[in-house]
Amino acid sequence: MRFLLTAEQREFGRMLDGMLASSGTPAAVRAWAAGEHRPGRELWARLAAAGVFGLAVPERHTGAGPLPVELAVAFGALGRHAAPGPLVETVAAAAFLDRLGDRDAAGAWLPRIASGDAMVGLCVGVPFALDADAADTVLVVRGDTVRRTVTHGPVQPCLDPARRLSRPLGGTVLARGPEVAAAAAHAVDVARLATAAQCLGLGRALLAATVSYVRQRTQFGVPIGSFQAVKHRLADTFSALEFAQPLVYAAALAVAADAPSATGEVAAAKVAAGEAGHAAARTALQLHGALGYTAEPDLSLWIRKARPLRDTWGTPAECRTRVLAAGPSWARCGPGSAGQ
Repeated sequence: MRFLLTAEQREFGRMLDGMLASSGTPAAVRAWAAGEHRPGRELWARLAAAGVFGLAVPERHTGAGPLPVELAVAFGALGRHAAPGPLVETVAAAAFLDRLGDRDAAGAWLPRIASGDAMVGLCVGVPFALDADAADTVLVVRGDTVRRTVTHGPVQPCLDPARRLSRPLGGTVLARGPEVAAAAAHAVDVARLATAAQCLGLGRALLAATVSYVRQRTQFGVPIGSFQAVKHRLADTFSALEFAQPLVYAAALAVAADAPSATGEVAAAKVAAGEAGHAAARTALQLHGALGYTAEPDLSLWIRKARPLRDTWGTPAECRTRVLAAGPSWARCGPGSAGQ
């Protein structure tokens, strides 16, 4: 099956790339890591104006979605530029609130998410929430109960300083019942899809930066990119990213169709894209030499994100288990388009 983005989807991705490239994103990432949220919130407002968060919000709540394929395109761009903040968590929270069936909660928060007025954290079965210190609220799901809280413990250290983790505290019960668990399962699929797209974009940015560097750095009077070992390492990285991309779009199509195979396909995409992004970071680290181990170059902002993104919303082992549990679900075949 061929997965081809439409002209509009490709133009949307190019528009986001251009906007993020001109927005001083690395400076916003460094400020976010230091606990200064203003530059990140300004970037958040630009993303909202571009319609990114509305892709996860249904039209009846002033959004444009749900549009999983466009969401994958958007998060690919966000990964390429290492954008900070609870981006995945907010769109996953939108998916959760939409499926929950609580009209009051959906009416209160979904329009605010679409407009960029609200950062909403989502914590499903794990002890820590991402960027709870910046979020307007955090939804905490435990079993068949969801609580809403605005308080949290101290920020914990993370391999990526821009991923600020803290333990949500207290909160009021928003809903209870089997609909909570069902909505949370759907939200996890959306979160894994968005994270997989981020990993894919991150990996492509790291590969591009590494290719540029090995063309410039010389040893024995020639660019190191001419060495066979370097070429093989870059080719392996490229192949892994190319393999992951159709899995990400196939998963987006499955989520869009609400297909029974969606959970397995999303998990497969998360494994492939997460491992490919992490491999791209290791390649960049090795081929940049000592430069790759220092925090001063902006390259470090991408390298330090790769492993946390690979492991969040399901480690490779957890996602492989989900794929095996889903069984042989790759039944679609024939020509197709990711935009149709």
